[in-house]
Amino acid sequence: MEPRITTTIQNHIAIISFFHPAGNSFPSLQLHQLTQEINQVGKSENIHVIVLKSEGEGAFCAGASFDELLQVSNLEEGNHFFSGFANVINAMRKCPKLIIGRAQGKAVGGGVGLLAACDYVLAHENAAIKLSELAIGIGPFVIEPAVTKKIGKTAMAAMTLEATQWKSAAWANEKGLFSQVFSSMETLDETVLQFSEQLASYNPDALLEMKKVLWEGTEHWDTLLYERAAISGRLVLSDFTKKALAQFKQK
Repeated sequence: MEPRITTTIQNHIAIISFFHPAGNSFPSLQLHQLTQEINQVGKSENIHVIVLKSEGEGAFCAGASFDELLQVSNLEEGNHFFSGFANVINAMRKCPKLIIGRAQGKAVGGGVGLLAACDYVLAHENAAIKLSELAIGIGPFVIEPAVTKKIGKTAMAAMTLEATQWKSAAWANEKGLFSQVFSSMETLDETVLQFSEQLASYNPDALLEMKKVLWEGTEHWDTLLYERAAISGRLVLSDFTKKALAQFKQK
């Protein structure tokens, strides 16, 4: 039950899986490890496509580690923690390989950001999504550019302001965060495999050029996401956020 990130490679496809016993949430160390893994895998000429998934049949990703958020005691620590999500999203954005997301369950906060940073997402109907950050005194500032890029500012605003409400997988599919939704885990996994194998059979140079097209106009994220991390890093120190995090943890 130890947190882990593992990569398996077959047929020019790298499957990167992450696990954490607390709903597949992310502490700083695991965010750093995922960033490194994406950067490393992206350099391999033997790999044409990446699949990003989490382990288990429960949540896809519960977002930031509440335990670690509660321990943030100064601006430097806050900036460092939220920069972890900025690092992952920028690594996914700049990775020369197309990234296919596989979502088997709910995604909250940073988990929604990870899915938004994928180039194509296949999901189970259980994969509801929520941006709950305002409810704990912060906001989805780091992941907002990725979410807005996928679903638009209006839908992003609805998710953010309705901070306690889940949006269904069907809603996510309608808005463009998900590309396909399935009622069966077996069908989801079969389709992830078939789709990634099909993509991996295409001209790698064409895939690379397509990746560049998909992320045109995001070069400023190299600074923007860290400016956003500083906002979250400041807000997480507030008494409001400390109390809200403690209450959420008790639930």
